[in-house]
Amino acid sequence: MIAYRSETAMANILKSKMNRTDDARALLRQIYKTEADIYPDENSKRLTIKLNGLTNKVSNDTATFLCEKLNEIETLYPGTNLRMEFKMVSN
Repeated sequence: MIAYRSETAMANILKSKMNRTDDARALLRQIYKTEADIYPDENSKRLTIKLNGLTNKVSNDTATFLCEKLNEIETLYPGTNLRMEFKMVSN
């Protein structure tokens, strides 16, 4: 249930940026399937997640927008004091 609510929250964020709001969950599925690099940094108390490029520029731009919005929340990775920071590798 928590995963579904998280996905719904992210879909709602994406809908504010997308022309076709029905595509929000499809883009999230693409993001979930895309490889990412994860870099923990205990000194800066940060966990950086770098998402590799998606299939086209519009998808990349929209994913970048989602990353920015998620970064504003300043979520701590569960069980740690590391703040999650989302980025696109291309940026």
